[in-house]
Amino acid sequence: MIKRILIANRSEIACRIIKTCKKMGIETVAVYSDIDSESLHTKLADYKYCIGGTSAKESYLNMDLIIEAAQECGADSIHPGYGFLSENPEFNKKVIESGLTFIGPNFESMALLGSKTASRELMIKNNVPVVPGLKSNSGALEDYINFANSAGYPVLIKAAAGGGGKGMRIVRQEGELEESIATAKRESMSAFGSEEVFIEKYIEEPRHIEFQVAGDKFGNYIHLFERECSLQRRHQKIIEESPSTALDDELRERMANAAINAVQSAGYDNIGTVEFLLDKNNNFYFLEVNARIQVEHPITEEVTNTDLVEMQINISNGLKLDTAKIYTQNGWAIECRIYAEDGFNNFLPSSGKILYLQTPEGDGIRYDSGIETGSNISVFYDPILAKLIAYANTREDARLKIIDALKNNVILGVRTSIPFMIKLLESDEFIKGNTYTNLIEQKYNEFTKYDDESTLHYAIAAASNINRSADSYTEPWLGLGKWEILSNFGE
Repeated sequence: MIKRILIANRSEIACRIIKTCKKMGIETVAVYSDIDSESLHTKLADYKYCIGGTSAKESYLNMDLIIEAAQECGADSIHPGYGFLSENPEFNKKVIESGLTFIGPNFESMALLGSKTASRELMIKNNVPVVPGLKSNSGALEDYINFANSAGYPVLIKAAAGGGGKGMRIVRQEGELEESIATAKRESMSAFGSEEVFIEKYIEEPRHIEFQVAGDKFGNYIHLFERECSLQRRHQKIIEESPSTALDDELRERMANAAINAVQSAGYDNIGTVEFLLDKNNNFYFLEVNARIQVEHPITEEVTNTDLVEMQINISNGLKLDTAKIYTQNGWAIECRIYAEDGFNNFLPSSGKILYLQTPEGDGIRYDSGIETGSNISVFYDPILAKLIAYANTREDARLKIIDALKNNVILGVRTSIPFMIKLLESDEFIKGNTYTNLIEQKYNEFTKYDDESTLHYAIAAASNINRSADSYTEPWLGLGKWEILSNFGE
């Protein structure tokens, strides 16, 4: 049985995994780069181990160094979290060959499903609907041109070895095709170590619906319903909810069955996510399988009352899924990913020190975070700071609850996506449930119009929550506390 887990990750997801491990009585080892030495996840873990470096390549992507750390720390398993090495079958295999347990699926199914070209062929073979695209990828420009001309523009160039919007380009005319392919290859090589890309028909204004699935080592499979992930910027999700407003019971059942078929056909044996695109006519198409815990997993946990990290560990321990248990979808959950970025300035990343953090509290409010007051936000890693989740009986109650919680989530020192997400949640499109993957792109100018009065009120509310006395300062500007940080708010 697993007794000590090294978490090959950082920040929010590392803290999240540690929480479940403590509940299960499992010890944890946090690894950290040179600039993460005082990060929150290193303080929460039972042990910590410096793997050095600053960039991801030098630290959290260094397979051999991470495995060496696990062996030196006496860990018996490695949990990869999400991102970094979480979907790298080579790392998965190396972990197993070193005598450790990899908390995730077997590397053969990970490799099969991790390649978008190979997984497409597998889905076609098993009658799972796919978006029209090249069945194989020779890499020849002529093949891309011929497909685009036959399928019709727009088309989508995608990295075969990864996701998260990296290595992805929408092409609307032939003159853009060659440069888009070259750019996608460069991005894919930088992010995933592979320049393989493929091409498929681009579905206009689709919804992004994904199903949480799980399989054990005995051939048992279940699903834990869907998540709606259509609100995205640069092909990356920022607000998710469960259930989806787009599905009725019949469509939900068909998509769930297709999701289970997808992972079962690959011999998958842990939790995972099957992603689909849903067009305006309720036709759905297989997109990919994420062979790991998802960023947005908390909303599934809230509506099904299930700890997915615990399920991961139990499956890796060789336990069977409880197929007799009837999972139900109760209430409504919404998640906002809080990024260190300026939503009103084309999502420009922000870095610096968290000078003050106030987290929202209340019934039905969950805050999964990797930060605290004093945390340093660097330019070397993904800018996600935390995830705010609201749960309620109805969608409208959850929407109002998360808006209120966002307004009470004060983060000073770096710009965040909080004001932008409030705008989205208050928009008619979200209220009506009419969301699709390029909604933000199409209506960005509308969502980023400043209301000077409400912006000032937001700034005053933030400052008023900081309990600092001017009497303790001899320098008057220091006595203002964080007011100077907010002086250019909205410029």
